[in-house]
Order: sequence, then C-alpha cells, then structure tokens
Amino acid sequence: MYAPLHNISERYPALDHHLICYCPSGSARLVQGRDGAVHECLITSGVSMLMPAGCDSLWEGSASATARLRIPTALVASAGEQIGRQSTTRIEIRNVFETRDPVIEHIARVLIGELDRKPHPAQTLIVDHVSFALAAHLLRSYNAFEPVIPREHPALTRMEVARVTEYIEENLDRSIGLDELAGIVNVGRFHFTRLFKRSTGMTAIGFVEQCRIRRAQSLLLETDIPLSEIALMTGFSDQSHFTRRFHRHTGCTPAAFAREHGRRRRVLKG
Repeated sequence: MYAPLHNISERYPALDHHLICYCPSGSARLVQGRDGAVHECLITSGVSMLMPAGCDSLWEGSASATARLRIPTALVASAGEQIGRQSTTRIEIRNVFETRDPVIEHIARVLIGELDRKPHPAQTLIVDHVSFALAAHLLRSYNAFEPVIPREHPALTRMEVARVTEYIEENLDRSIGLDELAGIVNVGRFHFTRLFKRSTGMTAIGFVEQCRIRRAQSLLLETDIPLSEIALMTGFSDQSHFTRRFHRHTGCTPAAFAREHGRRRRVLKG
C-alpha cells in the first residue's frame, strides 16, 4: 500500500514483473507515459492501471492512495500452461492506462484485507490461490493474443445509488448539477451519466426531477403552503415552470392534483 503523492515527476526503468496499481479510495489527476504513449486522466476509486513487464514508465501529477500488485512473469506463464498456452511467445500482457475491472477490484480488496489481519497459517494459502486467479484473469482479459471482449461498465452499487438519492433529497430546493452528483461516487460526470442510467433505468436529470415532483406531491397533500412557495421549495424557477413540469409528469396541474385527493388549496393557481 502506498500513501497519496503530490506533484510527482518520475521516470522509471522497465520492471521484470507485471504491475497493477489499484486505487481503493480518493482521486487524483495523473499523467502516465508507457510504451510510447502518454495518457492523462482522473484516477478515482475503483480504477486500476496495468503496466506489463519490460515497459519503462513516466508518472507526473498526483497519485491517490494505491495498492500495487506485483505479478511475477513466471506466475503468468504457469497459469498459461494450465490453460494450454504452452509457449510464452503466445503471452503478452497489454498496457492499460485505466480500467474499471470488477475482478481486479475484488482480488485487490481481498489482498488489502489480508494486510490488516493477524498472521495465520491460512494466509499463505489464501494469497497463493488469489494470486493465481489474478494471473489467470490477466491471461483471459489482457493477453494481446486473446480477442478483446468489450466489457460493459458496471452499474453503481446499491449503497452508491442510496448516497446519491439521499443527497438529491436533501438538496431539492436548489439546482443540482451532474458534477456534484458524480463527485459523490468519485467518478467523472460523463462516466457517472452512463453508470446511473445503467443502475436506475433513467437519466440522472430525469431522476432529480422525479424526486422534485414526488416532494411537491407530498407538500400538496400534507400542507397548505402556497403553490408559489412549493415551486421554490422543490427547485423550480417559478410557479409557472413548476406547473408545466408537474403536468408533464402527472397529467394534471398541482391544484387539480390536490383537489382530486381531497385537498382544497388556499391558492388555486395553475
């Protein structure tokens, strides 16, 4: 495990082993140079970087907390033999500047967890089997001689969706931007947009407005607050805007909705 580093500018010679850098938390903007290519990105929680043996490397910018998994080339070759890759000439691990790989993430977290446990005879067995599984995964997913199978972006976890929803519910009285929602789960706004749609079946903006309408319905049925105030309390610019969007979602105006549910408003505009 390595602590966060800031304002780095380092160049390293080629390694004799493969290296996976996994970010368990935090975020930092990092420039990487390997294999004649340069890549700049925001490294966030859950992102892995894969550097094959034999590549010199350049690192500039900042680095978040990092778990570094060093995989001997002999371990990968042994895994190759087990799956029928008798010749190491058919094994070439690809350079990957950033990926969200759920298998790597799971294995990395298992290994990180072992660092905090007391020594036990079972630990060596666990680490050996997990390490071999990681080598096999590299062969299946990152061997240049294997076909590259596009991997869908994983969805947000239930906990992440709950955190985003809680934040939205607590801030319905103001404008809510995609950047701040993405920051809650430590990803970029465009990546967040895809993940949120995959997780909930709707866009983040549509979800926010749905939350606004639900809050407005509760206020219409449970209070006598004027429509103009409900509009502002639920994040709409004015009563006219509120009425249009409410009608779009429910098929009736706010006042008509209240009357249909046995409530008479003091202000019946809309």
